[in-house]
Amino acid sequence: MTTFSRAVLAVLLCALAHSASAGVIRGTLHVPAHPPMAAVSMNAYPGHANSMPGMNAVPHGLVSDAVIYVDRVPAPAESALAALATTMPRLAQRDQAFAPRVLAIAVGTRVDFPNQDPIYHNVFSLSPVRRFDLGKYPRGSSRQVLFEKPGLVKVYCDIHSSMEAFVLVLPHHGFTQPSSSGAFALPDLPAGSYVVHAWQPDLGDVSLTVDVPETGDVSANLSF
Repeated sequence: MTTFSRAVLAVLLCALAHSASAGVIRGTLHVPAHPPMAAVSMNAYPGHANSMPGMNAVPHGLVSDAVIYVDRVPAPAESALAALATTMPRLAQRDQAFAPRVLAIAVGTRVDFPNQDPIYHNVFSLSPVRRFDLGKYPRGSSRQVLFEKPGLVKVYCDIHSSMEAFVLVLPHHGFTQPSSSGAFALPDLPAGSYVVHAWQPDLGDVSLTVDVPETGDVSANLSF
């Protein structure tokens, strides 16, 4: 057996041992029925090379823009979760907006920024957690950014002032984002007490302490 094969086997055995004694935090996140209104940005030059027709108003207060995460993940569990994260996350430019508007990742993750619009975009951030400027690039092109520190990174386009996205960089892989109905399920976690956080860029942060059993589900419903 090669050294690489042994390493892969060790990770799989660790993951199996972890999943055999792990609980799952499930619940529903509730947001206000009448969320904050997005500011409408008119296109001064609709149809021109630097703009697309339409209002391009992005809804605010969506439950699917929230991030659910725990305060900590024990090291063996984090190693197992990190081994499962094999797909590079994407934050695309589409319909003169960022898609998704909110992206949650673990520290040390590289993110792809493809331009899927028939116009040029520029992607940049002045956030202290990760400053970058990818320059202007056309449809079909993409750039990548590595996020090496935890924290919130606000992302913009210097051509279209209405475009804004949020990259929440977490210190571990113990997170998820709810569905459009607000339902969520966090990754398997070892038994213990955890603080579950729900963060949404327009609504802030709420939290709840949850005791995870050795096996099975535990409910954690949160509301803004």
